Amino acid sequence: MKLIRHGSPGKESPGVILKNGDLIDVTKLGQDYNEEFFATDGLARLGKWLGVHASTAPKLSMDVRLGPPICRPSKIVCIGLNYADHAKEGGMEIPTEPILFFKSTTSLIGPNDNVMIPKGATKVDWEVELAVIIGKRASYISSNEADKHIAGYALFNDYSERSFQLERGGQWVKGKSCDTFSPLGPYLATGVEIGDPNHLDLWLKVNDVLKQKSNTSNFIFKVYDVISYISQFMTLLPGDIISTGTPAGVGLGFDPPQYLNAGDVVELGIEKLGTSKQVIKAYSPT
Repeated sequence: MKLIRHGSPGKESPGVILKNGDLIDVTKLGQDYNEEFFATDGLARLGKWLGVHASTAPKLSMDVRLGPPICRPSKIVCIGLNYADHAKEGGMEIPTEPILFFKSTTSLIGPNDNVMIPKGATKVDWEVELAVIIGKRASYISSNEADKHIAGYALFNDYSERSFQLERGGQWVKGKSCDTFSPLGPYLATGVEIGDPNHLDLWLKVNDVLKQKSNTSNFIFKVYDVISYISQFMTLLPGDIISTGTPAGVGLGFDPPQYLNAGDVVELGIEKLGTSKQVIKAYSPT
């Protein structure tokens, strides 16, 4: 299945993309795609509901606004330097264990929403990544158990303000958590749609110029191993997002570095997970 959420920001309703490409509203299922939905076997219930109601559910316009395909999760956990070429371009050693950091859940936006340059920012950067959405509570699980704890996968752009991240002291979270810095989607695809998550092409363009192109087969730490590793340090809850790292080609890695400005257009995609596009906007108070 491919899960979407549609409507105005903060007021999204659940939907599904059918195999024929139609977008339908599934509000009558009675539950949004939140922690409770995934924790109570919501995917199975949704599948049964679609078997009865898919043909009569309201169809959506193809140009409807898409929000993030899940409600605000309890946490967004990210893996740093999970591609050797990205570690090298940043002048950092290849990690021997996964590097973990957080992004604030308030940074989450829809796949094609505008990204706002934070107040005082000078080095906004891009990072195409594969996101994993947890479907079942996970604590101290093994890699062999990890697939049973996954709800699905989604396209993710881990925007970063490098001056906040690297020049202001402390942890990376300051440069990662700004409002609009986590576009997710266009949809959540379940594992049956994806197959092996460690063998997917991914790419990113800025103003139609290709900047990143790789495959998740180049992960240092594979998806199931990452989930198991994180679960040794914290409990993962249904709906939590794990973003698995970015390959080489980020702005920081160029000589001289290349950063985003107002008016730039960022487009990205992952095999089987669709594409997204964000327009970069100057800071303005909300």
